[in-house]
Formats: sequence, C-alpha cells, structure tokens
Amino acid sequence: MNPSPSSTLSPQDSSKANRDLFDQSALSDLAQRLVEAAKRAGADAADAVAVRGISQGVEVRDGRVEESERSEGDDVGLRVLVGQRQAVVSTNDVSGDAVTKLAERAVAMARVAPSDKYVGLADPALLARDFPDLDLLDPNVPATAELERRALEAEAAALAVKGVSKSGGASASSGIGGMVLVTSTGFHGSYLRSSQGISATAIAGEGTSMERDYDFTSAPHGADLLSPQAVGRSAGERTVARYNPRKVETCKVPVVFDPRVAGSLVGHLVGAINGASIARKTSFLKDRLGQQLFARNIRIVDDPLRKRGLRSQTFDAEGVAVKRTALVDEGVLTTWLLDCATARELGLTTTGHAHRGVSSSPSPGPYNLHLEPGTPSPAELIADISQGFYVTDLIGSGVNGVTGDYSRGASGFWIENGELTYPVSEVTIAGHLFEIFKSMQPANNLEFRYGINAPTVRIEGLTLGGR
Repeated sequence: MNPSPSSTLSPQDSSKANRDLFDQSALSDLAQRLVEAAKRAGADAADAVAVRGISQGVEVRDGRVEESERSEGDDVGLRVLVGQRQAVVSTNDVSGDAVTKLAERAVAMARVAPSDKYVGLADPALLARDFPDLDLLDPNVPATAELERRALEAEAAALAVKGVSKSGGASASSGIGGMVLVTSTGFHGSYLRSSQGISATAIAGEGTSMERDYDFTSAPHGADLLSPQAVGRSAGERTVARYNPRKVETCKVPVVFDPRVAGSLVGHLVGAINGASIARKTSFLKDRLGQQLFARNIRIVDDPLRKRGLRSQTFDAEGVAVKRTALVDEGVLTTWLLDCATARELGLTTTGHAHRGVSSSPSPGPYNLHLEPGTPSPAELIADISQGFYVTDLIGSGVNGVTGDYSRGASGFWIENGELTYPVSEVTIAGHLFEIFKSMQPANNLEFRYGINAPTVRIEGLTLGGR
C-alpha cells in the first residue's frame, strides 16, 4: 500500500517532530514549579508528576480502514502534605497563573483532609540515584500509512487461513508514554517508553455456530513485534481449531493452561500480596509471608529493569529505586508489594512498587512479572494425562481474593491419552488457589510477550463443570 502524501512527513520534519515528542524538559520545569509553588503556599512537603501520553491507531475490516485516531496530551498532578494531611489535584491547563492557583487549592484541600499517620514522601535514602538505559524508546515512530499496512496485512493473513469465514477486524497502534517526577526532598527523574502493537480477530462458521479467536503482539520497539502475517495467521488458526466445540461431563481432571492464559495464575498471586490488601486484611495470603506455597522448583520474578520490557522503569512513582525481585523463591513467598504508605502501616520498608496517575496518590503494583520455566516440554507435561483439559481462553473474573476460591469460565481442548483432541467450550474450572499454587508445574516454553509471562502450566485436580 502506498502512503498518501498527507500521512507522511519529510525525513527532516519527522525528525523534528520526534525530537519534540521525546523532549520532556518543559514537563520537568513545570513539575519543579508546582513543587516550589506548593511550598510557598504552605505545604510541608510535595511532589509533582507530569505524564505524557501520545497514541495513534488504525482499525481495519474487510480490507478497508474503519477508524483512524490520534490523541496527544500532557497532564500534571500535585500531591501536597500539611502535617499528616494529604491532598492530590490534577490539571491539563497550566496557562497564566494556573500553577500558583493549583498549588494554593491543593494546600487548602490538605488542611481540611482527614489526618493519616501513614502518608508522607519516601525516605531520601531510598530514592533512585542511578538510571540505567533500559532501551525503552524506539526513535522510529510509524506513520499512519505504516499502521494501515500492518493492520491490512494481519487481516489478509487471517482470512487466508482455510476455514475462516470472515474477519473480526484487525488493528495496529503506536504510542509514547512517559512520566516526570519531582519531589520537595530533591528527587528529579523522568522516563519515556514507546509502544507498538498489532492485533487480528478471525471468525469461523455462520450464525449461532460461529467461533472467534484472536492474536496480538506488542512491544516497545517495532523490531520486536511479530510480523503482521504471523499475527493474522495465528488468529485464523486459533479460530478454526475452536470450531464445532463439544460439551463434556462434570469431572475432576488435570488442567493445563496455555501460555496465553497461564500468566493469570501469577496475576492472582500478585493481587493477593499487594500491600494494600494485606494492610486491610482482605487477602487470603495475609498470614502466609515466608511460607512454602509452591513446589520448590517454582520461582516467580518481578523485573522492572528488564531491557525493552513492557512495564520497565528505573524508579517508582515515589522516586524509590526499583530492583529485580523474586516474589516466590524455591516455592516460598518472600515479600509483599509495598509503597511507602502501606509499608509504614505494616511496619516495613517500601519495596519500590508505587504506581500512580496524576489524580491519585501512590498505590502498590507490579512491573514485568514472569514464572520461570521448568524442564519438561509442553508435550511431556501432558503426555501422561489420560483425561484432562487444555485451557486457551478464560472468561469472567470469579476469583475471590479474600478466600482464595477460584472459579472461571473457560474454553479450550480435551486431552485424551496425552494428546489434544476436540475443542471444548462453555465449561467452568474451579478449585482453591492454595491447591492451585501447590500443584503448579511449568513447562520449558517461557516467552516474554506480555506484562505477565508464564510457560505452559499444569494444575492437578481442578473441578471441570460441564453438562
């Protein structure tokens, strides 16, 4: 497809436009002025975040562009502390004397806010001082015409798969996101991260017997994406494989999770060890720190410093230095995810997991998570299963973080004598997360494609709810 003149820039214009997008100096100056204005207005302490968000995307269906959009904006947030009282305000309008007015309003709000003995900025001794290059920014920003090409090629590849009856659409996108953080304790840090993605959805069958599936790829750098053809072909093949599913009887069998859904098991663990849940005593793991939850070969890692990682960064939303951490090591739960406030409430030290937007105070959250691989291949993992279920899709969010009860809708394939046989849909899988964690067996096929990554995982003795 030839790009239209209106969708491209000359190399010189494109280079200048990219430099403007990548330049955060104005945001840094703005954050510094907000902190200074807050101190003048009477704040005992303050921090300011400035967030840059730029995105463009193209959606196609049946060989035509259905939608093309672009958004661009900078937002700022100011957090002020007056004694043990805190307030957060945000705006995207900093013209005229808006900085001074925003700071005065924030201080006025803080003075009437409820007292909270756990609020406060990070201990200066914990602040990041080294900012390694994590190679998060792709200098080549794709033009709209390039996004159209990727989406159209992905759709064409899906439609070329025998058995695909129609397109569910395809899309391609790119964006740049970044943050500047300035605190009254002297921290000043910033980062930018690019993102690019391609997705495709295919449909097989007609009427009430239609099945659909999808695939996608995303990465900070365009060079790390799967090709549009690979994405489309995978979406088509996944869809055709699901066609004409059967029902199965209710039973208790081994359940094997495809890598696309296996990461959800890691996500349930991380939700349960979030410091906010632990402080509120609303997690089924609240008394399990330091205990053996998994087999000894299980290791679950959070790595904010992984090069070209989807969620990588060198400091958290309070300026605290981040580090690679084994959340589970040799099967033992080693830590909670903490920001400064939850750490103080629990009598601990922050783990550098603070996240925040411009209109919210910090709260804990993970970065790049992965379950380390085991030794068996996926084929070896299921070889001894006479009757079982291979999950490729999960539906709903029936997981109770307070009790650990697990129940989710699912579809996938029936396992018989160690082989995947026919597609299965409209079933539920149920159990308890303690038992799920205890029996987890990972295969050796870990790939880093998502924010949470896991290889194929086998779980023993889950209840399959069928007809």
